[in-house]
Amino acid sequence: MNVIWYDTLDSTNSEALRHLQDFPGGTVLVAREQTAGRGQRGNTWFSEPGKNLTFSIVLKFGQDGVPDLAAKDVMWLTYLTSYTLALFLRSFGVGCDIKWPNDIYVQKHKICGMLIENTLKGENLDAAVIGIGLNINQREFPQLAMATSLVRCYGKETDLETCLQKFLRIFEEEFPLIFDERERAALFRGYSHQLYGKDRNCRYYDCLRDKEYWGILQGVEPDGRLCIWDLESEGKPMRYYWFKEVSFVL
Repeated sequence: MNVIWYDTLDSTNSEALRHLQDFPGGTVLVAREQTAGRGQRGNTWFSEPGKNLTFSIVLKFGQDGVPDLAAKDVMWLTYLTSYTLALFLRSFGVGCDIKWPNDIYVQKHKICGMLIENTLKGENLDAAVIGIGLNINQREFPQLAMATSLVRCYGKETDLETCLQKFLRIFEEEFPLIFDERERAALFRGYSHQLYGKDRNCRYYDCLRDKEYWGILQGVEPDGRLCIWDLESEGKPMRYYWFKEVSFVL
């Protein structure tokens, strides 16, 4: 992959999208300081300059030897990236979970988030920009009480460039899995088994019903919906959710 380092950017995803036609697939944009990082749900990603990894991976499909990926299969990018981030952290001995759909948590503390943005070409993806904010050497999070970092979990600081290269190696090794039906099954199992709250009694907030309840996360459906067994329901206990329809009560 071709890695481009910037001293300061508003957002690596925004920069990638602004110049998407100019960046070949496999380009990685990294900012030492990100002034307007973007996360899911329109949230802002706060990061202390020079302490963490804030970067975006540009992927292009149907060219340069990369197969097409159907738009209906876009969730495989989420499964792939979440799974490889978990593998990266576990390589340091840091146990972590994937909080559906793609945040990475160490116990109840967020260590990584991502934002994936796509462009389409007919029924296929044309390009994808995978934005990742991974806390590495930041020790204090005054604006984010529930955040953590690799240094707080691992016990010592690590070089940002070394961490990035290590993650990209893992990502490149796993990337072909999303194009092979048989390999997808293994990737999906790896993602599903590491879901935060899986097979445990947890508290959830159902945004559709405006109600909190106790439930057990069963897993993810092939179409990407989260499946939760409602322990407080007397009728239909299995509930299915799309993104933004349910949240964890931490």
